[in-house]
Amino acid sequence: MPSDTRLYDIVLFGATGFTGELTAAYLARNAPADTRWALAGRNLDKLRALRERLAAIDPGCAKLALLCVEADDPAALREIAAASRVVATTVGPYVRYGGPLVAACAEAGTDYVDLCGEPEFVDRVYLDQHARAIETGARLVHACGFDSIPHDLGVLYTVGLLPSDVPIRVDGFVRASGMPSGGTFDSVLTAFSRSHEGERVHRARRAIEPAPTGRRVRIGGGPPRLDRTTRMWAVPLPTIDPQVVVRSAAALERYGPDFTYRHYAAVKHLPVALAGAVGLGALYTLARIPPAREHLLARRPPGTGPSPAARAKAWFRVLFVAETPTRRVVTEVAGGDPGYDETAKMLAESALSLAHDDLPLTAGQTTTAAALGQALISRLTAAGIAFRVVRDEARG
Repeated sequence: MPSDTRLYDIVLFGATGFTGELTAAYLARNAPADTRWALAGRNLDKLRALRERLAAIDPGCAKLALLCVEADDPAALREIAAASRVVATTVGPYVRYGGPLVAACAEAGTDYVDLCGEPEFVDRVYLDQHARAIETGARLVHACGFDSIPHDLGVLYTVGLLPSDVPIRVDGFVRASGMPSGGTFDSVLTAFSRSHEGERVHRARRAIEPAPTGRRVRIGGGPPRLDRTTRMWAVPLPTIDPQVVVRSAAALERYGPDFTYRHYAAVKHLPVALAGAVGLGALYTLARIPPAREHLLARRPPGTGPSPAARAKAWFRVLFVAETPTRRVVTEVAGGDPGYDETAKMLAESALSLAHDDLPLTAGQTTTAAALGQALISRLTAAGIAFRVVRDEARG
């Protein structure tokens, strides 16, 4: 839409949370001077204090608008959506707090980005808001952080190196360091505690979502295995990332007539992988017991996160191994602290791309690869996240 029809190019909702403040600081340092953006949250005093800290980065931030609103106030959220071209939100768990805001954006034709890695919420938004967003032209783009930009855009980058008329299989191998924030931990426990509800909503989505015509896209599976390329144990990783990747593949014919994606954690030693699986299973069980879940949340409450020194040591690398009948390409996406610094960067650049870049015509619930594609890859590369080819060789 024309930039002069709304008060703000970007509204950052949840700006005073841990990741929200990192995102605000990134925008203060990197948003073009003509970007009209605002801070939104439920506590006006915290918003004022944040604005003062941002003004120390860029004096122009002293004039940022402050929008005080609760996540469960539909009328106020509709006003914010109607005033903005793009709304970026860090307020999770999204299944608990995110519904009214994304509904407001879908109704107002406002582009929306979040950090959601919760499959249930993404499926609910598809069921409830996708059709209306198509009517209004809103682009609803979930998972704009470490879940799932490195994987979604990494596969897009890799597929772009291959022929588009042959079967393609891509395996993604994730390695990362760092600790989750309290908000991320809350989202994980909430998703675990609602696994049955999530499965029911996912079945409802599958019943109505059209499949691509004349093409096949799917998520591959299989047990843990020793991978010959990485020389590590490949352990299937049950995150939202492969769902996002195959939705991009369904939307884009560039992924070929028969596309498969498999998603793994890459672990050096099998006992470590087994211990991780046991730990994840225990966390899943405890999350379904309310007193145990509350005890776990008290140990890492929302709004907390690692220190700048700890984040400076964190890193991520995702290796992609793509095969066609005649080619084998290995690529890598790599960066710094995945859970916070790079996630804030990814969310901010996604919002800036929607606000400023010449993008493909899309609407409804979509993905970063389908809606933002090469424009966002270029932005992230300029911002220090590496997309590179490791190997390109013939097969057969």
